[in-house]
Amino acid sequence: MTSEITLFVNPAAGRGRGAWAAQPAASALRAAGFSVRTVLGENAGDGLTRARAAVEGGTGALVAVGGDGMANLALQAVAGTRTPLGLVAVGTGNDFARDLGLPVRDPAAAGRAIAEALKENRLRDVDLGRVHSSRAHGSRADATWFGTVLASGFDSRVNDRGNRMRWPVGRLRYDLAILAELAAFRPLPYRIRLDDGEVEEIEATLVAVGNGSSYGGGMRICAGADLGDGLFDITVVGDCKRRTLIGVFPKVYKGTHLQHPKVTVRRAARIEIQAPDVTGYADGEPLGPLPLTAECVRGAVRVVAS
Repeated sequence: MTSEITLFVNPAAGRGRGAWAAQPAASALRAAGFSVRTVLGENAGDGLTRARAAVEGGTGALVAVGGDGMANLALQAVAGTRTPLGLVAVGTGNDFARDLGLPVRDPAAAGRAIAEALKENRLRDVDLGRVHSSRAHGSRADATWFGTVLASGFDSRVNDRGNRMRWPVGRLRYDLAILAELAAFRPLPYRIRLDDGEVEEIEATLVAVGNGSSYGGGMRICAGADLGDGLFDITVVGDCKRRTLIGVFPKVYKGTHLQHPKVTVRRAARIEIQAPDVTGYADGEPLGPLPLTAECVRGAVRVVAS
């Protein structure tokens, strides 16, 4: 493996922590004997083009500095290759890094952990979700990879509302978005198909497709998900009334919501999902409107993990 490492940096991550975090991470990697080059990009598309060029050029590893959005962007460059992905997690959520057991909001520690793992070849192949619009008939060219959770329903509408809000910033914005959506939300008619089974029609508050266990900065919506089993954990929150949802939702941080009778968990390698007026989100990033199809791809990416 080449000793050159590429830092893929989001300067705006974590309200400016991305730019600040790159320096101690780079210093830790250089102290371990690696050569470090930095890729910024003028925007997400330009950054991804540069990251893909680094991977194609044989970089020893791609190290994403930012939050789950930056990790997601990096996945588009390394998925299906043997280039290791490291995460210096300094964003708001950092759920993928948590699932991998990596340091969070400590860029120097993350840099050291990545350097040690690369030098000792302590790498791990983990699963990814690959999602595409059902209208695209499964075209791999149009597929998007994700590491944590594909959200649809109440949770994705909270994302929609939070993204429209300019104030406040950070987690408080999404707490307020949750309250606003609670006031207006009604269960949705879903059509889902798992693997090669029959189409099921259900009324549900949300359907979350988990490759990883959490989203939203530690909300363990798919608490039993395993990054190495080749299957999604699919959490379905049924047709809850508002009062029930208010009682269930706080339990998601410990994963105890899975014990509620309105919550079921299914496991499958592939899911087709459809519901009206719902945007799908994966790793907190918008995918577009349902219907969507997602498949779990075993060992799709090589990562630095604890």
